[in-house]
Amino acid sequence: MAVNGWRVADSDMHVMEPPDLWQRYMDPSWEHAAPVGLSEIERDMRVKVKNAVVLRLGRLRQRASGRPWRSEQDSAFAHAEARSWDAKSQVMAMDIEHIDSTVLFPSRGLFVLSLQSTEHVGPDGLEPELAAAIARAYNDWMADFVRECDAPGRVFGAAMLAPHDVHAAVDELARNFERGFRAAFLTPGLVDNKPWHHQQYDPIWREAERLGVPVCFHGGGTTYLKPDFAFSEHLDRLMLWHSFNQPLGIMFVTACFTAGGVLERFPELRVGLLEGNCSWAPFMLYRLDEHWEWMGRYEAPEVRMKPSAYFLRNCYVSCEADEAVATHYFEDFGDDNVVFSTDYPHADSKFPHATEAFLSLPFDDSTKKKVLWDNYAKLYAVS
Repeated sequence: MAVNGWRVADSDMHVMEPPDLWQRYMDPSWEHAAPVGLSEIERDMRVKVKNAVVLRLGRLRQRASGRPWRSEQDSAFAHAEARSWDAKSQVMAMDIEHIDSTVLFPSRGLFVLSLQSTEHVGPDGLEPELAAAIARAYNDWMADFVRECDAPGRVFGAAMLAPHDVHAAVDELARNFERGFRAAFLTPGLVDNKPWHHQQYDPIWREAERLGVPVCFHGGGTTYLKPDFAFSEHLDRLMLWHSFNQPLGIMFVTACFTAGGVLERFPELRVGLLEGNCSWAPFMLYRLDEHWEWMGRYEAPEVRMKPSAYFLRNCYVSCEADEAVATHYFEDFGDDNVVFSTDYPHADSKFPHATEAFLSLPFDDSTKKKVLWDNYAKLYAVS
């Protein structure tokens, strides 16, 4: 399925999980608290967890048909909607976009853990044991979904981790590595107000490094985590907060892992910073390097290299299908750690023309080849 003679990979293609996923897959001891996916609007990604609905849509206006997304996408996704977004339709979408390989990320699952821990906020949050059970159920469903795709070597899962229970997250990472998952994922928001460089999370990074599995961060919409990176207490229009909340989330993660010292402690750990563009990085890393040179010897003597050096050694960022301004990234940082994503089947995806759009960008052919396949193969250890 090569395009221009190049293989093509989607670094974080999404699934549309069935709304009853957790009712079917939750451990019986927690089935009374199983999250419920909502289906009130087309391609509904919301999920009800306990008494909260996430993601929060704010003033998102629906079309007369009840669909809030772009009308031209209705026909593009018809093949999947007709099959209720099953595994076969996922492979069909890959074929339409000329995708040779992908690691699958969730839609509803991006938000299902987006409540803070009960240990921090009380009964309105998630009990660590419940959060772990939600993650296990999703991962069991994903293992079945990948198997039903019947596309060995093409389709892989990313394991949901619940940081509410660090030790359970470590076990879940190992459990899913053993059955072929190629990554773990977390969302940038914090479940207990402790930043990602806090040493309570070190067991997760240590296990990921030991297994050689990347830890990927992927944000989404407005949630109940703090921070939610959308300023949702002040902005309730998607066109405002969605323009920056995903880049802002992975910028926060970047600061924690580079200047916060995680990548000094775990030098072999691979980190994916997904669906937040890459064009912010030259500016952000300039700022981090400047402040490390200014205050690093006093505030972070354990951080021995410039933050940008850790970033380029350990981190991967994604380029959108039409991100022409990524030229600035390639000029400053090269093209060894940028991956490609179609963002199928979300509203801001360019599907079914995402690959075509990327190929039209004004990048060198050698750069396009790396972004479309070579860097993905390094991030996820795919041959």
